[in-house]
Amino acid sequence: MLQSSQSIVIHAAGDLRIEPQKVPAPGPGEVLIQMQAGGICGSDLHYYHQGGFGPITLREPMVLGHEVSGIIRALGSDTGDLQTGQLVAISPSRPCHSCDFCAKGQHNHCLNMRFYGSAMPFPHIQGAFQEYLVVSAAQCAPADGLTAAQAAMAEPLAVCLHAVAQAGDLTGKTVLVTGCGPIGALCILAARHAGAARIIATDLSDYTLAMALLCGADSALNTAENPKALETFYADKGQVDVHLECSGAAAALAAGVACLRPCGSLVQLGLGGDMIVPMQAVTAKEITLRGSFRFHEEFFTAVKLMQAGAITVDHLITHSFPMRDAVQAFTSASDRSQAMKVQLHF
Repeated sequence: MLQSSQSIVIHAAGDLRIEPQKVPAPGPGEVLIQMQAGGICGSDLHYYHQGGFGPITLREPMVLGHEVSGIIRALGSDTGDLQTGQLVAISPSRPCHSCDFCAKGQHNHCLNMRFYGSAMPFPHIQGAFQEYLVVSAAQCAPADGLTAAQAAMAEPLAVCLHAVAQAGDLTGKTVLVTGCGPIGALCILAARHAGAARIIATDLSDYTLAMALLCGADSALNTAENPKALETFYADKGQVDVHLECSGAAAALAAGVACLRPCGSLVQLGLGGDMIVPMQAVTAKEITLRGSFRFHEEFFTAVKLMQAGAITVDHLITHSFPMRDAVQAFTSASDRSQAMKVQLHF
């Protein structure tokens, strides 16, 4: 039993603490991970600033974090080809494999999902911002050839691969991405990899728009400075084939609907609370509206794409802080004028 594993625990909005956790020895099918890198996600920031988001609120202290990678330090029995000393990306998706949704292959909708750092159920599902963590071997994607920081980007990239798959074939399509934080930027990379011919990005920050261009966007429009920046795409009932909405802002969704061609597709990723949807325009233009929530098998695809060099994420990792500076890390991650993906190293 490891007695001194430290973890990053949220108690309430603004109340972030480093506390010890007990870590058991790995059992059958399990491995002990010494965590190396962990990315701060938008949901982590919601817990830090608001104590939750929408109807999801903290009701007990919870370890944060789900974008992580680490080194295997011990193996239980029946762990396949995994080896001690191996760097792995760790999928936070832990479905039950026995409910109706799992039986249909819809693992991201599992009725008994144990997704790291989630206050959806009670007791809450504790997260992965811990120095040591026992995980299932099935969660581990060997990350040979990647750095720990790169491997920890597999989770947000998987979110975007799932969203792009929701949009259907993007070959030769014009794609609009609204909201260019880490998820929006990764959506640009994923859309280009999927064959998008033209990508238009919008945001309220010049910093994030510069990142969008680095990721391969063909144009980057600041809709704070020019609220009418997208109006050129309204002509002839719309000029855009697919809208990937990553901001969770009603204004961005509405602008995207106006840009979409008849029979275009809107994929909503951003979680900003309930929004007013311009249903008359959606109906009249026969727009397909799809949500996109988490991922499952795309996690392992994300690792393989990074290993092959098909998608490069290094330029999105802008800051790294030691675990002891967790509050400073969360503060930096909250400032979209100077930070993209902020990671912790353990």
